[in-house]
Amino acid sequence: MNDLSFSRRQAVAALSAGVAAVALPGSARALTQAATASSEADVVALLDSIGENLLALSPESATSLGIDTGAKASYRARLSDRSQAGQDKIAATLRADLARAEAVNTAAVTHSTRTSVEVVKSAYRVALDGFAQPYGDVAVGGWRNTPYVVIQNVGAYLDVPRFLDTDHRVENAQDAEAYLARLESYPVQLEGELARLKDAGGKGLIAPAFLIDKAVNQMTVSVKNAREGGGLVESIERRTKDIPGDWAARARAIAQQKVAPALERQLAELQSQRTRATMDAGMWARPHGPEFYQWALRASTTTKMTPDEIHKMGLEQVAELHGRMDVILKKLGYSQGTVGARMTALSNDPRYKFAEGDPGRAEIMAFIQERLKIIRAQLPRAFRTLVRGNLEVKRLPPEEEPGAPGAYGGAGSIDGSIPGKFWINLRTTDLHRKYDLPDLAHHEAIPGHVWQGEYSNQLPLIRAMLAFNAYSEGWALYAEQLADELGVYDDFEVGRLGYLQSLAFRAIRLVVDTGLHHKRWTREQGVRYFVEVNGSKQEEVASEVDRYCSWVGQACGYKIGHTEIVRQRTRAQKALGPTRYDLRDFDDTVVKGGNVPLDVLAKNIDEYIATAKG
Repeated sequence: MNDLSFSRRQAVAALSAGVAAVALPGSARALTQAATASSEADVVALLDSIGENLLALSPESATSLGIDTGAKASYRARLSDRSQAGQDKIAATLRADLARAEAVNTAAVTHSTRTSVEVVKSAYRVALDGFAQPYGDVAVGGWRNTPYVVIQNVGAYLDVPRFLDTDHRVENAQDAEAYLARLESYPVQLEGELARLKDAGGKGLIAPAFLIDKAVNQMTVSVKNAREGGGLVESIERRTKDIPGDWAARARAIAQQKVAPALERQLAELQSQRTRATMDAGMWARPHGPEFYQWALRASTTTKMTPDEIHKMGLEQVAELHGRMDVILKKLGYSQGTVGARMTALSNDPRYKFAEGDPGRAEIMAFIQERLKIIRAQLPRAFRTLVRGNLEVKRLPPEEEPGAPGAYGGAGSIDGSIPGKFWINLRTTDLHRKYDLPDLAHHEAIPGHVWQGEYSNQLPLIRAMLAFNAYSEGWALYAEQLADELGVYDDFEVGRLGYLQSLAFRAIRLVVDTGLHHKRWTREQGVRYFVEVNGSKQEEVASEVDRYCSWVGQACGYKIGHTEIVRQRTRAQKALGPTRYDLRDFDDTVVKGGNVPLDVLAKNIDEYIATAKG
């Protein structure tokens, strides 16, 4: 999973507004030019202009993409604006640029460029509908749509420290000054969020009590780090040992005098809202909640499926996948009880556990590298065009781990200077098993999110910034399927069982997410369903269910996207037959076409079929 609001799953989140003024090209002259633009060069220039406007609202993404140099160097010292004014500025920019995209004539341009225009229009229309909601954070062409401005997995208190430590490079004095400038902006971000947090509370939008409890605990750690010189101060101190200057002392002063008080004000507001909070988990219990949920499902799945349709799809797919798991379980000697009960028994088998504590954490890291080595060797069989797979495996910051999923990942910078990240949650080694960790690596890293993101980074800037949850997560599940089809489990069948459990896990998400937000399930019902039906580890799924309560609808994109990619592959196989169909060409079409809504994916496959037929 990736934390950018404007790009898919890189390890920095919620880039939802811009500090600097944006020149909106919405004049009559600009619109007239757009309406008559039909040449490839003109449409590409329009896309570049739209990308630059979005980038101006998202200076962090310029750093994460490795393009905060030259004319864009000023972005390196800025953070985005998370105030209501910042939200309004985003909406105004989207509205103006959507009008330009809708006016352009694409009849004579290449299929790739036409796709990019369709992507912009789809992302901006959905986002503007999100901004019309009475509250929440809207991801512009991203995945983290949430009704809550600050909660256990949302907010600058999580995003900024991780971003500054991992994506903001400190190689010279200029980089260090930019770091301090961003640190100075951090309290401003926090204050912007605080105002929106209070406004939402005034409208009756209070997060579930169990989420607030997690956020309070995590933010208490953040305050302590700011007061005592950990985190943000330690990061620049560690990286400026060979750069003359009083960097750590200056950072400590900002952290203690400005950051800590701003965090404490957010903490106080969360504690105040906790006194009014209930244990109701879903959006059904919030004002305008059903409307927000329907929009969030549309944003997450890029379909118009209803909650009831999604719930039914989940139940059907769980049954089919458990039938496949049953066969393998019986081969392994687990023949009695439900699939869930047998998977629970398997998870207690010491053969598949990692050691406890730091020795086990080191074992997990080595195990991941070995499995990545195995899949890398097979990729030429699945792709005609290969990318580097530039990757760094990192542990999540300990203060984030309690509210985070088991792992997430995303591609690095466009120029490769910042590697993609596979973030692994190691708060306890009991989160992972030897039979499920390979599949996790395929999903988050290779050939999943990190791998796919490198293809998107080769497209126009706007395409590297815009992503769609159903495609992103659907591809990551398809990547898991590819790994199995490429034979990585042929001599490790229990690993195939872990892969099938992963697919079933995502199918169950369809059931649980709609259960929580539409069918009025409790948090405990959601956790119990995972444990009893799929044999999932309670330690893992408790945080999972909490995540569905805050990242509303996001969990539904995975299996819906995967199902559609597989459906499109079957369609291509039938249309082309065994002589013209080639897996490498199909996979190239999906990844080189970039991150798209599912209806645009179908158009890309139409183009592939027509070209292959000649």
